Amino acid sequence: MPVEMSAARFEELVGDALDAVPAEFAEAMDNVVVLVEDHNEETPGILGLYHGIALTERTSSYGGVLPDRISIYRAPILALCATEEQVVEEVLITVVHEIAHHFGIDDARLHELGWG
Repeated sequence: MPVEMSAARFEELVGDALDAVPAEFAEAMDNVVVLVEDHNEETPGILGLYHGIALTERTSSYGGVLPDRISIYRAPILALCATEEQVVEEVLITVVHEIAHHFGIDDARLHELGWG
């Protein structure tokens, strides 16, 4: 059975996950915003999505652009989990996974590292 959780509590968990990111990585993040959304319209089952140009792909012509976005999707994460503890873990995994994409790490490497 999916976990029921208020939007405010879920956003708090995303904030906690961001706080858990090591300082050297948090400081290296550039021009990116993290958003909590209910679900992705195009792919409703995904847990998170990075929209933007990874730091490893930015060239000297990068500038004057809107921030990259990391979307964390509340409904699919809650549907996947049976307890609040599982939600906490899945939010952390999803946040780290999407931040890794900002740093240019692809899905295959993330799976190798255990961040599915």
